[in-house]
Amino acid sequence: MNKILISALEPSANLHLGEVLKREKFEICGIFDEHFGKPVISANEFNVMGFFDVIPKIKLAKEMIEKLSDMAGEVDKVLLIDAPSFNLRLAKKIKEKHPQKEIIYYILPKVWAWKKGRIKEVNKNVDKKAYIFPFEREIWKDGIYVGNPLLDEIKEFRDNKEKGNIAFLPGSRKSEIKSLMPVFRELRKKIDKNAILAVPEVYKDKIEQIYGDVSGFEVVFNAKEALLESDFAYICSGTATLEAAIIGTPFVLMYKAREIEYLIAKMFVKLNYVGLANIIFEREGLGEFHKEYLQKFDIKKLLEDMQSSDIVKFQEKSKKLRDILKHGSAENVAKLLKS
Repeated sequence: MNKILISALEPSANLHLGEVLKREKFEICGIFDEHFGKPVISANEFNVMGFFDVIPKIKLAKEMIEKLSDMAGEVDKVLLIDAPSFNLRLAKKIKEKHPQKEIIYYILPKVWAWKKGRIKEVNKNVDKKAYIFPFEREIWKDGIYVGNPLLDEIKEFRDNKEKGNIAFLPGSRKSEIKSLMPVFRELRKKIDKNAILAVPEVYKDKIEQIYGDVSGFEVVFNAKEALLESDFAYICSGTATLEAAIIGTPFVLMYKAREIEYLIAKMFVKLNYVGLANIIFEREGLGEFHKEYLQKFDIKKLLEDMQSSDIVKFQEKSKKLRDILKHGSAENVAKLLKS
């Protein structure tokens, strides 16, 4: 049985890791969710977002990079998942200490959005590049398109019957939730359907503390089920928007950051869209998949988007998206770890 050093810092990375571990048995060590085993430190310690949220974690990150790079000498392979600010530094340190150790990077840095300098870092320190969007082949010419993890995790697609629910997904990071919940409460007051609020399981006992007043919402702990049972969704920018696009639930993307962070990001990110489904569709010459609202929200416009949504047309785009992505990725990543 291969022993694998894993670095999976984010909730989404651990979701994708779980699918890989279902396919093959490995002895694992490193950073990951505690339900997979005993990590060096819980992945929850790194659940932050934004330039300034990261600062308090720098000392801890440096300590963990030293520790994990030492541990790399005792394993067969290394699996890095997403989180480039941490994982690229870890890959470099591992190669300094153990030059022959094979490093597999699954869900590579989004260099097509910003920080193109990371291409050189990845090529220098990563042995196998497992990318998850077909258009990334333009960048990772010697990489492997393993498929997209959401096609492993999503097996059901929404029918086109009316459900009577509207879903609200304010993200998984506290800063995202704090920014969007006041807008969601305002929207909820003007919607006569049942309002479902999707909350990550990890916040189950801290809802009032993190979300504030949720009395107008039905709280659920499964975002996928919320999307399957809703006629429309308001979703924070992130993986959940791609989930909704694949499932076939019409939605709009919403995002609000600290003004300074937004301005900094705008200086560096050269994309027409932030939503993954929109980026994929644009790359394929298929136009816009869904609406996006960044920083400022017009309640009237957001309500009009819900009222005018066409589920049949939306699901035609959803089918095209699934055809572009082809298949899930977990099986292929497990094969890379086993070989």
